[in-house]
Amino acid sequence: QVQLVESGGGLVQAGDSLRLSCAVSGLTFSRYPMAWFRQTPGQERVPVAHIFGGDGSTSYVDFAKGRFTITRDNAKNTVYLQMNSLTPADTAVYLCAASGAVFSLNWRYWGQGTQVTVSS
Repeated sequence: QVQLVESGGGLVQAGDSLRLSCAVSGLTFSRYPMAWFRQTPGQERVPVAHIFGGDGSTSYVDFAKGRFTITRDNAKNTVYLQMNSLTPADTAVYLCAASGAVFSLNWRYWGQGTQVTVSS
């Protein structure tokens, strides 16, 4: 059974940083692309960042470029999202996903998400 468990969310102030983690079990982690998405109430999930399993190359959507960094530790079966210079617009539930195409919404495995709230 594949499980993805996010952690690290919370309430922060504008300008602060957070590091989200997603621990993965039940699959050969190093082989799979991983991604972070975010979702606000009533809105569709939006891709944030993607990292390949092979060479670890990364891709970011425009709002994440220069502020967010996705990394992975294959020894720990964990993917991270470092978020800096947070603004209230970054308030959302952040979800990690495994096994999918870059910035596609059709990923095979999803976590439950972790809430990030940024106050002004």
